[in-house]
Amino acid sequence: MDVSKTKTSFYRRLYVAWLIDSGAACSVPALMEATGMPRRTAQDTLSALAELDIDCVFEQQAGERNNAGHYSIRDWGAINPQWIAAHLPQIKAILDYP
Repeated sequence: MDVSKTKTSFYRRLYVAWLIDSGAACSVPALMEATGMPRRTAQDTLSALAELDIDCVFEQQAGERNNAGHYSIRDWGAINPQWIAAHLPQIKAILDYP
């Protein structure tokens, strides 16, 4: 299947946001484990969520340092997370994620 870079980038962002919102992967190491993507790709994808108006924030754990905490989605913007959940097999297949 020939899929454009635009589509794979869009689906990667949707999938990362869904993983965070569902609690399946709320940190960079957890995203790397869930998807197999390199650290830099995971970090870049997190940064790019704002381009879709997805409000993703890092919540620091009280009393901790060295970025101990987790990401959470505060607002999905125009994105429908139920659509993502309903199309997870297709999204994962296009991205070749486990």
